[in-house]
Amino acid sequence: MYIFKRLKDFYWPDKRLFVISICFLIVMTSLTMAYPIVLQYAIDEVVIASNWNLLPYLAVGFVLITVVKAIATYVHQYCGDMFGIRSVYRLRGRLYKKLQFLPFTFYDNAKTGDLMSRLTADVEAFRFFLSFGFAQVINLVLLVSFSFGVMMFYSPQLALMTLVSMPFLAIVVYRFDRKVHPAFKRIRESFASLTTKVQENVSGMSTVKSLSKEDFEMGRFECRNNDYKNRSLYTAGLWAKFFPVMELIGNICVVILLGYGGFLVMQGQLQIGQLAASFSLIWYIIGPLMNLGFIINTFSQSKASGERLLEVLDEKEVDHREKAIAVDRLQGGVTFAEVSHTYDGENQQALKDVSFHATPGDTFGLIGATGAGKTTITQLISGFYKAEVGDIFIDGKPITHFRLADLRRNIGFVLQESFLFSSTIRDNISYGSPYATMDDIIDAAKRAQAHDFIIDMEHGYDTVLGERGMGLSGGQKQRIAIARAILIDPAILVLDDATSAVDMETEQRIQTAFREVMKGRTTFIIAHRISSLKHADQIMVLEHGKVVERGVHEELLNNQNGVYKKIYDIQFQDRDTVLQRQA
Repeated sequence: MYIFKRLKDFYWPDKRLFVISICFLIVMTSLTMAYPIVLQYAIDEVVIASNWNLLPYLAVGFVLITVVKAIATYVHQYCGDMFGIRSVYRLRGRLYKKLQFLPFTFYDNAKTGDLMSRLTADVEAFRFFLSFGFAQVINLVLLVSFSFGVMMFYSPQLALMTLVSMPFLAIVVYRFDRKVHPAFKRIRESFASLTTKVQENVSGMSTVKSLSKEDFEMGRFECRNNDYKNRSLYTAGLWAKFFPVMELIGNICVVILLGYGGFLVMQGQLQIGQLAASFSLIWYIIGPLMNLGFIINTFSQSKASGERLLEVLDEKEVDHREKAIAVDRLQGGVTFAEVSHTYDGENQQALKDVSFHATPGDTFGLIGATGAGKTTITQLISGFYKAEVGDIFIDGKPITHFRLADLRRNIGFVLQESFLFSSTIRDNISYGSPYATMDDIIDAAKRAQAHDFIIDMEHGYDTVLGERGMGLSGGQKQRIAIARAILIDPAILVLDDATSAVDMETEQRIQTAFREVMKGRTTFIIAHRISSLKHADQIMVLEHGKVVERGVHEELLNNQNGVYKKIYDIQFQDRDTVLQRQA
């Protein structure tokens, strides 16, 4: 029950619904006990005693019992469903909120399909147990207790005889539970892996088709599909073994009851009606015990799901810095003081003793090979990761003095592959500023060189984009992302290799938009093309996490043996050759 105690906060607020459901379950179970009692009375007091005048009253009473039981069943099931639905509503909301505040280190290793599986299948399995599983456990206890009590009233010897089978049933149930819970947990994990594979395939379908890897992907999917099938078949095999054994024990118990009960009738110690009622009551005992497998199944699934949900809920959230100072607008000064950083799970440092100072309004260029540490610098500025060694200052204050929400609200990102949501262009541009007016949105689009192609679309700013901006070219996506960055009016702007994937004409348009955005802002330009950052106020060349050169474009070119000069020569040697031939 540890899992359910840990998740108590989600279902305990609706305990009133649970109590009402259980109260009506008790009524329902009590009325169920009336059936064998009415049967016994009808046989012994009406049929055998020939009191036919009692038959109409017995029939009316039986109908009334049935009607009241139906009403009790309705209230019990409705309140039980409400209890489960409301509980998982809170749980799902908390999980989604948790995902918003988990650090980037969590998402470095998380799989989208696995998280989707937890928020859907695992939450639903937990809801099913809350709605039905708890009630089934209580119903089992009530039915067995009431039935055994009535049997004790009719014949203590017969009631005690039924207890002979209980130890055998308990052993079977215990062994079944020991095997079925790990089996269900493995099924959940396998299903999450299967979901992840489907999600990755759909997201990367253009890559799959462009490389003609359909058969390869089918093979990978078939492998995970087979794993899920085999785990499910193993669990089905456990069920297939469990039910026949339970039924065999139950039937043996019934045979013993009929044999011994018949003997008591012949000895005059038991009436025929009481034997018939006991025969009904034994199924009220054996039936729920046989149904114990279903209850254990539900419990095991919900327990396995609860464990997976707690893995997310127990993840350490980012530091909310509740005691940090609130600030509406930053000036944009950034200072690194001997900063070093290593990502979790990696041995090599991403940054090594990096120091620099960017005054407000400066344009700072970062260049170097892939993995040199360029993006790490901007991610540390935004608080995505916490520097392992060294200090980072914003406007002269340690970065930890600012609330993350305030910090990130003052930093605008334009990435190499800009993410757009499946919504309208207007919503995508105003995503960071949801209360922006339409005039502000249009102004930002014009400054980003995006207004013209937007109004050429059939629905203009109300055009609904496909997933990840499907329907737009790479340059169009970038310009919408630039408009989004302009609209939030950031103090610090990060351009992370934002033009590397577009043609030269589109790059020229985007660079024009960038110059408009960069006015009055501290800008960090991450680029592989020197043409993108040669006008920067300062350029840092990084290699294996270290700053190997720094200066302006002309100064770095004068260092004939420098890394920057080598990069320049590689990128511009073809152009220089063409110019020499033309001369």
